[in-house]
Amino acid sequence: MLYVPGTVDCTPAEAGYDESRIAVLHKHFGKLMDENKIVCASYCVSRRGKVFMHGAVGPVSYKEGETRAYKPTDIQYIASITKIFAAVAFMKLVEDGLVRLDTPVGKVLPQFDTPPFNGITAFHLLTHTSGMHPDGGVFENKYYVQYWDHISRYMKIYKPEDGEFDWLTAALAGHPRKAVGEEWQYCSFGTVIVGAMIEKLTEKSARAYIMDEIVKPLGMAHTSFDLTPETAANHVIQNKWQDEYLSGIINGKEPTGEDKLWDKIPNLGSGLESNARDLITYGNMLLNKGRLNGVRIIGRKMLEKMTTRALFNVPSYSWGANDKDRLFGIGFDMRQGPAFSYSEGTFNHEGSGACALYMDPKEEMAAAFFVPFKDDKWYDDALFNTLNIIWSGLI
Repeated sequence: MLYVPGTVDCTPAEAGYDESRIAVLHKHFGKLMDENKIVCASYCVSRRGKVFMHGAVGPVSYKEGETRAYKPTDIQYIASITKIFAAVAFMKLVEDGLVRLDTPVGKVLPQFDTPPFNGITAFHLLTHTSGMHPDGGVFENKYYVQYWDHISRYMKIYKPEDGEFDWLTAALAGHPRKAVGEEWQYCSFGTVIVGAMIEKLTEKSARAYIMDEIVKPLGMAHTSFDLTPETAANHVIQNKWQDEYLSGIINGKEPTGEDKLWDKIPNLGSGLESNARDLITYGNMLLNKGRLNGVRIIGRKMLEKMTTRALFNVPSYSWGANDKDRLFGIGFDMRQGPAFSYSEGTFNHEGSGACALYMDPKEEMAAAFFVPFKDDKWYDDALFNTLNIIWSGLI
């Protein structure tokens, strides 16, 4: 099995970790690759702010016979992990006095200042309790038209001479599914709305705000919203579609037509590219009360608010669940249960396709890993079993 070690700050023993568990982790990844569930895998784990295990296994591409190794510095789409960057960005505006969690969205974005949307607040968007329709696939409904589809239809008739590109009004043709606060239902579009609020409040691109206020100050050199020919050439190739997309960037293909319009939408529900080491930098800032290496990103009280349980007795039936009391913070997942062995109070976010970033304050440990799936299915053993192996090494 191909394996490339990454840089570390100390040994597993110095971090209070059983080094033999790393071999178990590699064996697990090898099994997933043999079963054609994942293309490859990478990981980075730190304790008390120091990285003690870091590496990548498998080939960099899905292509049969690929001999190039996946390197720890290679980047990958982090999908919904982007949401916790959006949440921190919004809470920075809260601590600066520009907005509050209980601020009605319609007070910032006038398109929401009308029923049935005028009861939605920023809190509801960041906790997936706005009632707005969830992502496609969360519930089975072949007749549902997603917010993105409403926007796409609007794009086909929009002309610049018509004035402002009002994608928000177009999207809101799709009405909510539930009453505000009634149910936890995973809605990525809610974080897009958070992005629009950030733009209105800061008068700058939400992506630029995150880069300027979070990513760059932390020195996360491998993290960005926009791929360049250089970064695209050092990217995991997960499938044929991604291969064609990356090749276009490498060859200098410029966005045209609708692509330019899509770029106007602050899709903070996803969008960032990164690697495991950069994500650990972000995770350690979160564990270190909003500061890292002398740089302040956000205040301690804001992070305490975000990583404390925010929902009580709110059910979730997303993806077939029957959870009567969904644990969730402000932007952060806080699930507990029989599937997991991390400490109570651990906060996290996963990304589809798949990747994860988990922070365990009790153990002062952060873990980031990528397990790029070979297809559109979801493999719980690639995520949950990996977590249990990583946490099993704590001494």
